[in-house]
Amino acid sequence: MEHSTPNGPVLVAVEDPTHVQQLVRTAGDLAWAGSGSIRLITVLVKSYDSPFGVFDDETILRDFSGDSRALLENAEPPEGVAIERDVVVARSVASGILKAVGETDPSALVIGWVGLSRRSDTVFGTTVDKLIERAPCDVFVERIGQEADGVDSILLPVAGGPHVGAAATVARAIADRNDARILIYSVATPTFGMDGAQQFVKEASETVNSTPPFGTTVETKVYESENATTAITEESESHDIVVVGATRKGPLRRRLIGSVAKRVVKQTDTTVILARDADIVRTPLQRLGELLRR
Repeated sequence: MEHSTPNGPVLVAVEDPTHVQQLVRTAGDLAWAGSGSIRLITVLVKSYDSPFGVFDDETILRDFSGDSRALLENAEPPEGVAIERDVVVARSVASGILKAVGETDPSALVIGWVGLSRRSDTVFGTTVDKLIERAPCDVFVERIGQEADGVDSILLPVAGGPHVGAAATVARAIADRNDARILIYSVATPTFGMDGAQQFVKEASETVNSTPPFGTTVETKVYESENATTAITEESESHDIVVVGATRKGPLRRRLIGSVAKRVVKQTDTTVILARDADIVRTPLQRLGELLRR
């Protein structure tokens, strides 16, 4: 299955200069395996009660975007990857990023989050939740501040669902760029049993092994445990990155990340990337259009 537009750039949205290089590194791995280009954006918010509200977008970009452009210039392009930088004016950060997605038709969107939200009506925070719900491309959400210092091994926990393809895409891209291995891992719990866990691993292996690039070492492991969270958290200590798929229940708020994955995020210090597949957002007409363009 293709995920997003293969020839489109990888779109990277940033707000904080200390986050730029971490996200660009992941985006560079994705771009290296795809189009070879990154579009780095930041949003200049023109809210209704902002002093900016009296100016048109062109004036704001010309006269008030200095700090935003300086933020973008901090990014060093990964070797062999082209990078474009752009400031977007919008009423909110989320609407600005979605506007950029619509204009760019990217192969993927890479965004960061600092930690799980404490609000009961959001998971990552309002902006990130909206992007996961609405962006019609593969979305990769990387936890900020937990960057791997070199990558030798990537853990890919699986329990079925529609996001394995997107998880395979980013795991493959990072592994290939860093000459790392991927471990596809499933936990046989009383709920799924050994047969269920083995089936999850088998299906994920087929997806990963059919996802380019193809030089990566792929291993599998099924572990029997009463507690999937504990098993995955303990296994994560032996890896540099954990790639988790979004929930199997669809892009509904508070169901964006499964309960096991959410607990793993809280308990591990390993770099975590959440993968959300484009197909859960695209309409049937969009999917048909993509098939016709291939």
